[in-house]
Amino acid sequence: MAVNHGLGDRIIKVNHAGEHGAISIYTGQIMMARLTAPGLVSELIEFRSHETRHRTLFGAELARRGRPRCRSYWLCGAGGFVLGAMTGLLGANAIAATTVAVEGVVLRHLESQLSALRGNDPGATSAISAIVAEERQHHDDSARRIGAGTFWPKVLTPIVSGATEAVIWLGMRL
Repeated sequence: MAVNHGLGDRIIKVNHAGEHGAISIYTGQIMMARLTAPGLVSELIEFRSHETRHRTLFGAELARRGRPRCRSYWLCGAGGFVLGAMTGLLGANAIAATTVAVEGVVLRHLESQLSALRGNDPGATSAISAIVAEERQHHDDSARRIGAGTFWPKVLTPIVSGATEAVIWLGMRL
């Protein structure tokens, strides 16, 4: 019996584009953090290297399936860079708050994707499962960096979370 990979294909395409966006967020943050939060630069470089590996993983899965990348790929890259540069200018708490907000949404989507695909699309399930631990690390390490009662998380969390949800929603429909 043939398996319909339609949902898995869409999810892998959106995740690939999302990883491109994450690389761009970290690139913008690294550029600005050199001025505003130099103590975070090495961690941001490490996180970006994880996201680069994730993008490569999803890109390989797309190639294996003979599928093109998502039409939102360049939007994710441009939007991610702008978000990263802007929040990087705001300093360490804004950088950490942005990572927590983005990764919180991403982790919820990854868990939902795994539930929807488990038993139906082993290739997609394997690719998604391979990145969850590092995405959790980014979230948790950044959450520990946020100072109690700080301003930026209160402002950025709803904006960044909403924008991340919107990009995922759009990507699933392109």
